[in-house]
Amino acid sequence: LQGVSFSIKAGEMVAFVGSTGAGKSTLLELIPRFYDVTGGAITIDGTDVRRVTLGSLRRQISTVSQEVLLFHDTIANNIRYARPDAGLEEVMQAAKAAHAHDFILVQPKGYDSVVGDRGTLLSGGQRQRIAIARAILADPSILILDEAASALDAESEQLVEASIDALRGGRTILVAAHRLSTIRKADRIYVLEGGKIVESGTREDLLDLNGRFRQLHDIQFST
Repeated sequence: LQGVSFSIKAGEMVAFVGSTGAGKSTLLELIPRFYDVTGGAITIDGTDVRRVTLGSLRRQISTVSQEVLLFHDTIANNIRYARPDAGLEEVMQAAKAAHAHDFILVQPKGYDSVVGDRGTLLSGGQRQRIAIARAILADPSILILDEAASALDAESEQLVEASIDALRGGRTILVAAHRLSTIRKADRIYVLEGGKIVESGTREDLLDLNGRFRQLHDIQFST
């Protein structure tokens, strides 16, 4: 990343797009301090993230990535991993917000159904929605979605998009996305190339600009 600088207001949904290797995931991984910056600073409410404990920082952040980590346990316990003391009603509310409740109910044992090793008994879209439910249950101030819908079919993608949309306003959402359909409602979009922000604005602004975002958009939505 080179010369990247931006500011996000609490409660906004901001997206980062660009080709593979542009720096989207690297940028998002700096926020919970999976890496530390070598120049400049990342601040939350004016405080440098390096000046607080990792525990206190990461309690405010939930991440959902393309590769969902589920355990060989029940659906309820996989969601409850975010908050082991949560009751079943809280688990169910999180699942409903993630558009996962309906498919869970038709599983052999509902919320007590075991998902298999790494969630192999569920589809990709179902695994993603359980991961989003887990993130909702944690009730973070900042939600990071790193290519959360990139490997899904169209129907699953729509359901994941709906679950993301339901979270808007209550927390700050940062999304790295290949699929531009999942970020149509973002308040602002940053386009990265070669570790730099080359464009920024609303979806409509960037389409009117006829630059890199327009190229990515036309490639995905051309008929």
